[in-house]
Amino acid sequence: MLIESPLIAAFTHQSPEQLRLQIGILLGVVALGVLLGTALEKQVRKLPNWKTAFHATWRYGLGFPAVALLALVLVRHGSYLLLKLPLLKLALPVLLVLLLVRLAGSVARQRFSKDGGVHYLVRVVSIGLWVTLALHLAGVLPEIHEALDALSISLGSQRLSGWTLLKGAASIAVTLLLALWVSSLLESRLMRSPLDASLRLVFTRLLRSVVLLVAILTALQMVGIDLTVLSVFGGALGVGLGLGLQKIAANYVSGFVILLERSLRVGDNVRVETFQGQIIDIKTRYTLVRSAGGTDSIVPNEMLIANRIENLSYNDPNVWLSTTVGVSYDTDVEKALVLIKEAAQSVPRVLQSPGPSAVLDAFGESAINITVGYWIADPEHGTLGVRGQVNLAIWHALKQNGIEIPFPQRVLQWAPGKEPAAQAAERQ
Repeated sequence: MLIESPLIAAFTHQSPEQLRLQIGILLGVVALGVLLGTALEKQVRKLPNWKTAFHATWRYGLGFPAVALLALVLVRHGSYLLLKLPLLKLALPVLLVLLLVRLAGSVARQRFSKDGGVHYLVRVVSIGLWVTLALHLAGVLPEIHEALDALSISLGSQRLSGWTLLKGAASIAVTLLLALWVSSLLESRLMRSPLDASLRLVFTRLLRSVVLLVAILTALQMVGIDLTVLSVFGGALGVGLGLGLQKIAANYVSGFVILLERSLRVGDNVRVETFQGQIIDIKTRYTLVRSAGGTDSIVPNEMLIANRIENLSYNDPNVWLSTTVGVSYDTDVEKALVLIKEAAQSVPRVLQSPGPSAVLDAFGESAINITVGYWIADPEHGTLGVRGQVNLAIWHALKQNGIEIPFPQRVLQWAPGKEPAAQAAERQ
């Protein structure tokens, strides 16, 4: 049996008067959608001029398909005869698909970063919607339905056909988009709440996981898949987690433990083995630590739980630094202590409260060693720069006051008759 395309039938099985009427209505609906859609884009998006609003209407705006779809629905229901016209009926899914595609793209641009996988999911869903629409207009969708439904397998009492799996994949993709959108809205509200930053991260991670799980289970139920079929896969997954994925599972659990205990927080300055930096983000599997030089270190969360980690800003974000300078034994030590302390205080990044302190540290072989200690409040900007500024300020202060910074010296004495040849010649 030959199946005729609904689009071709809409043009061939009607009188010229009916075609002109439908084309005229569609042109009017499109014109109304463009005019009102452009006005809505300019008003809602706060666009600077009409040219930009018109460009947005044709490229990605929601105003055109929304207005055109609403106008077409109202026109068709204005008369019983118009409801039977096939060309107007076929225009409805076209405008609906256009609206859904643009809505998904708009949500992805506004709520998600460009480097995420949501944009690829939106593209896949958009292509799937347009392909399905094209197959519907061509009249081959029923044949594809029958062919895919004929390909089936049985899992216990559950029959899974190709069409069921295809509908399941489409439903999961759509529900995932909706779930990600809803979770992003809830997360943005949650991140603005007065809760602690670590608790906010915990709740956002749990919220996204729960929403995605509910979305997938709902999609499977929508296509008629019995969830008891997934018990076999759940058991296999449990065995996999117990054997091969235990490290990954340990990292995920450790991530939630860190966030709940708040022993490490975003913004803390930590030292992990020989790497020191600031915690930028705590993911469910790893923690991102950035050094003062801009180097990022990805640290598995299990490592932060099992090993010794130095949190330099756990109770106090300020960090103490020190430097040692040697002065001559002929120096007025009290004066040198005052000068060195004032030099450290003159550096902008050094805190005035608590202020620097200078002490006589040790009596060296060739100098009196004075150690100056000082506090800084921004270790995330690095410590090498402030240490160099303090050393330079001490150097200038001692030079301006005539205080010598000695260097190691050695005095060599020769036994009589053992002098070098050049020294013996000078004596003669």
